[in-house]
Amino acid sequence: MSNIKISKRKRIVIKIGTSTITHHRTGMLNIRRMEKLVKVISDLKNTGFEIVLVSSGSIGLGAGKLGLNQRPATTMEKQACAAVGQCELMYIYDKYFSEYGINIAQVLLTKYILLEDRRENVINGMNQMISYGTIPIVNENDTVAIDELELEVGENDTLAAIVAGILDSDLLIIMSDIEGLFTGDPREDENAKLIKRVETIDERIRSYAGGAGTKFGTGGMASKIDAVERAFKNDIDVVLMSGKDPEKLYDLFEDKPVGTFFSKRD
Repeated sequence: MSNIKISKRKRIVIKIGTSTITHHRTGMLNIRRMEKLVKVISDLKNTGFEIVLVSSGSIGLGAGKLGLNQRPATTMEKQACAAVGQCELMYIYDKYFSEYGINIAQVLLTKYILLEDRRENVINGMNQMISYGTIPIVNENDTVAIDELELEVGENDTLAAIVAGILDSDLLIIMSDIEGLFTGDPREDENAKLIKRVETIDERIRSYAGGAGTKFGTGGMASKIDAVERAFKNDIDVVLMSGKDPEKLYDLFEDKPVGTFFSKRD
């Protein structure tokens, strides 16, 4: 990554996975990590970066708040948890970001809103939010978009890539519960090695992607590779990194190697 200047990018989309902001065992909010994440993002924004967040977590937070011990199974349960959790999610984001004088905006999307005849409205609205110095926080509207809920295909990874594309972003950062793309599952294979840079998504890279996320989240590495492919179509580079230590974002924006860097550039 040494020849790629992340610090020179301007508009950044950061996708935050459920595992980053909740406790794995309970699905409840990880307060310490959330506070640190918001602090770091606020600091980066103050240096001049335009930041858009695509945040998962509404279903997980809703399930935790309702006392469920695992991710809900039925579509109706997911809808209810999403509605409860989205209120909690935005309340927490607003509370923490306001401590640093930063306004946020909620943007709930579905794939139908992102169709060609409606996409321009989304672009115009979000660009105006950014011009006001606001951080848009995007999530799928899981309370009404039931087809996405039923498919369970890592929808927010895809959504983040779509948002990065329509906003002409310079970089997409996907924060997950794993440090990057490995040659195997590092939780099961002690010999798995981190792949620091990927230039082409081929069968070899796809063979490394597998497994699901946490019990309160969806998707896995495969959905992230799909998101990278979509970002590549819009010439957008992607960084896949762990969300366990949000201060690693500082290293990234100081052009230090973090996670796996996906880029077709020389």
